[in-house]
Amino acid sequence: MSEHAPSTSFLSTDVLVIGGGMAGLAGALALRENGAEVTLVERAPEFGEVGAGLQMAPNASRVLKRWGLLEKALEIGVQPRHLVFRDAVTGEELTRQTLGGEFEERYGAPYVVIHRSDLHRVLLEGCEAAGVTLVNDVMVESVETVNGRGVAHTAAGVDYSADVVIGADGLKSTLRPLVASDQPVSSAYVAYRGTVPITENTPTTDLEDVIVYLGPDCHLVQYPLRKGELLNTVAVFKSASFERGEEQYGGVDELEAAYKDCVPAVREALKNLGTGMRWPMYDRDPIENWVAGRMVLMGDAAHPMLQYLAQGACQALEDAAVLQDASTGTVFTADGVNPEGWDQAIKEFNSLRAGRTARVQRTARVWGESWHVSGLARTLRNLLFKSREDNDFQYNDWLYGQDGDGVPAARAAQSRLAERIPA
Repeated sequence: MSEHAPSTSFLSTDVLVIGGGMAGLAGALALRENGAEVTLVERAPEFGEVGAGLQMAPNASRVLKRWGLLEKALEIGVQPRHLVFRDAVTGEELTRQTLGGEFEERYGAPYVVIHRSDLHRVLLEGCEAAGVTLVNDVMVESVETVNGRGVAHTAAGVDYSADVVIGADGLKSTLRPLVASDQPVSSAYVAYRGTVPITENTPTTDLEDVIVYLGPDCHLVQYPLRKGELLNTVAVFKSASFERGEEQYGGVDELEAAYKDCVPAVREALKNLGTGMRWPMYDRDPIENWVAGRMVLMGDAAHPMLQYLAQGACQALEDAAVLQDASTGTVFTADGVNPEGWDQAIKEFNSLRAGRTARVQRTARVWGESWHVSGLARTLRNLLFKSREDNDFQYNDWLYGQDGDGVPAARAAQSRLAERIPA
């Protein structure tokens, strides 16, 4: 279990992970599985995730399968039958993708929707079971490389020394300035989220699917969670107050106005949202280099993205799996642990991941723009969507496919690990 930071002024470990979100836990678990002594530090007093549901495409659920965690996720998640896009103004169905059968066979794992806190708990429990040291209430202020090791300096005066430091501290990363002088980019869009119990009064027609309504300057997503006990709703719209610089807003008039021209099903779904807090949507421009000495970024610290491809958590899991593979045979070898191999391993990891995540970041921006168009652009978008056949995989293969993402299917990965590291 987690513990509070000790009073010792200097602590040493093989791998130090900074940040206890999805990326940090996944990275810690991956490297612990390779045999590293891993310490993960988190600034919050307790581990946890806020938010609502998230979608795990096969490129992410394959990684969970590799670590033996997919069944746990399926126990508390939902496997939707279809991904359905509709026009929010007319209600017309534009396209759908069947998510079982040929889709699951092609991509080697299922499409799963799961509560963020549930996936976070699966990863946290995986780290605990694997023997990762988890420490709360640690605020890392800076990291430097000293004599070939990463040294993290904390606000409490404790220094952590490690062969490699993984910076997984999110969108507003304190470590990213080591490699880039950029800032988060505002999208002008905000999200309201909500989960409500599914009752006999809940419309039943869409409770087995992920439904996306596309409207001018807005969209709405709904899908079931926790084995069909909860309905997850997310409303995203262009916000004049956010464009003025207001991250939060005092009323619901903006929200209601954004959906005033949408079909009744969409307007009715707004009642499911919690309106006490909203999520401003940011990303960053892609960068090529994530490495500074023995520190490497991953997850949102390296490549924060807009949510339109539902790939934020998915790409974090991919990061962890690729770093696991890159350190196998370089750091973790048949002859034991070779700490000098980290320079090669993190360089290879950066090289394998930066181009792919940049493509996801850029595509998410374009995809979001296509969702929110009006006028002639909306007409053309709808025609394009309706021209697509179900199980036409040409738009999915680059993102979900088992070739090109650097993440082998579970059995292939396990075989390679077995070859390189004797039992």
